[in-house]
Parts: sequence; C-alpha cells; structure tokens
Amino acid sequence: MKIIITGATGLVGEGVLLVCLENPSVTEVLSISRKPLSHKHDQLKELIVKDFDEIKNHDTQINTYDACFFCAGVSSVGEDEASFTKKTYDFVVSFAEILSNINPKMTFIYVSGNRTDSTEQGKVMWARVKGRTENALLKLPFKAAYNFRPGFMRPVKGQKNVRFIYRVFDALSFLWYLMFLIGFVPCAKWG
Repeated sequence: MKIIITGATGLVGEGVLLVCLENPSVTEVLSISRKPLSHKHDQLKELIVKDFDEIKNHDTQINTYDACFFCAGVSSVGEDEASFTKKTYDFVVSFAEILSNINPKMTFIYVSGNRTDSTEQGKVMWARVKGRTENALLKLPFKAAYNFRPGFMRPVKGQKNVRFIYRVFDALSFLWYLMFLIGFVPCAKWG
C-alpha cells in the first residue's frame, strides 16, 4: 500500500507517519508539506510545495497512491469564522477535490476533531466548520472517504512534535494503567 500524508510536521501527522512507516503493509509514504521533515526512511518520499494547490502539477506522481491521510490543520483559538473557514474548509476541500480528480480510486481519510458538528447548525464555530468540511469530503468521488474525530492523541515512539502537555497526560495515563495492573486503583464492580 502507498500512502500520502499531509501535516507530517505536526503532532497528528507525525504520529500517522511513524505508524505507517512501521507497518509492513505500507511500501511507500509520500509527505506533502510546505517544509522538509526531520525524519528519514527508505520508504519515505517528500513533496515540498509552497501552496497545496500545486499538487495538480504532480499528477503522474500522485496517481499511484492508494490512500491519503489529511492531518494538516490549525487551531481555532483566536480565529474568527471567516478566517477559520478559509484555513480549514477551503484548504482541505480544495486539496481533496484536486486529489479526487487525479486519483478517484484513492481512499481519503480526514483527521477532524472530537465533537465536530456534522449538522453544521451548532453554536460552536469550529465544530460547524469542521462538520461542513467533513460533509463536503464525503461527497467527493473517492473510492472511500472517512472522517476521524480523535478526542486525544497519544504520542508514538520516536515522535518529536509533541507539546509538553501531551507528554504530561501520556505519563499520567501510563502511571494510572500501571497502578490499575498492580491493584492500587479501585475498579468499579458491575453487579
């Protein structure tokens, strides 16, 4: 299987990249990014672009891939709806439309967010925009399209782009798990 990943310089994309490179079913990974990766691997190729719309100039290279994990994204903190829509909906859907025209036999996986609003009617701005993005992606002529809504990302071995708070949560969850295994954490009994 040959995989495309966007956002491999960030927390989510880097985790997906490392997992793909360790999977024996994955023979090649193409990172599409605006800046080079710090990771090197025999199965890893990079396509550096100034603008993601440039992928249409690489159609012969891209049409051989089986799936795309779209992991690039921005936080909604400090963004108004127009700006966040441009950086989320417009950016993602434009990329996916180009990709579906190049290779409709591909599976497209969009990493969205927990509590995304697919009704597009809720009070939370970012959830509406992400919901509209998910809905638009599902209408594109890909072989298949999936939207993942992770609530928490646990770093994987070898990951470099991890914020301090994730390291703290990861350590705490590991300690809780150890305490549970040795019997120090009470477990509710179902009866």
